Amino acid sequence: MRRLTMFLTLLAATTSYAVAAPVPAHAAVLSATLVPTPTGLGYWLANADGGVFAYGDAPFLGSAADLRLNGPVVGMARTPTGRGYWLATSGGGVFAYGDANFVGSIASIQVSQPIVDIVATPKGDGYWLVSADGGVIPFGKATFQGSLSTTGIKPAKAVVGMAATPSGNGYWLVGGDGGVYAYGDARFVGSTGALRLNRPVVGMARTPSGAGYWLVASDGGVFAFGDARFAGSTGAIRLNQPVLRMAPTPSGAGYLLVASDGGVFAFGDARFVGSPAG
Repeated sequence: MRRLTMFLTLLAATTSYAVAAPVPAHAAVLSATLVPTPTGLGYWLANADGGVFAYGDAPFLGSAADLRLNGPVVGMARTPTGRGYWLATSGGGVFAYGDANFVGSIASIQVSQPIVDIVATPKGDGYWLVSADGGVIPFGKATFQGSLSTTGIKPAKAVVGMAATPSGNGYWLVGGDGGVYAYGDARFVGSTGALRLNRPVVGMARTPSGAGYWLVASDGGVFAFGDARFAGSTGAIRLNQPVLRMAPTPSGAGYLLVASDGGVFAFGDARFVGSPAG
């Protein structure tokens, strides 16, 4: 498997930013993800069409809104400095801005399952792409620690997100049922896999220590495990559009939720500094 992973990485590194199919017309109004700055005083919102919105102390460094994409943007990750970020599409295309380095993609490789997230290494010297079947593809200095697709494990629900440990030597995958899968030095501290949820889980985020994590459902319900602190949710609020992602503050004492219409909800010590909603 390591040979296959190295082959994919080398092959992907030769690909360019060339993309094929256009984004569906409705994608332009859908937010894909939210990423906070290192200070927690700002954040970026990325749209499914590749548009990027910067708020607070987040600098705007470019977007893919004017490009023909091979699928909607599904994830965003920033560099440790906060002076760069990557966007990833469902087709495996990766776009780098600011001090983010492009170190590969799978845009020219036929994938059986769509990419659902991109996660940067703690040092910003690489990133992982994760697919809906739990496949993990590392680039740069990101290391492969295992995946669902290589072990033959079929998740009850498609994988929807990923988080890396502080060391970068491990990561968690989460499925739509809230099932959590830990690899490398990532510790399993709980899941909602055995619970009946009102809405499916759509993402996860880890605590600063790496000893806990949060899961978020599309209704904004938040589930905290390990040393993750529950600071509130929108589970009891009627939302205009479903929640898509969550992101913790640098302290771990709060988090932000983003809905598909660009609505941002702040809890704990998270600061709301604007959104394109409406």
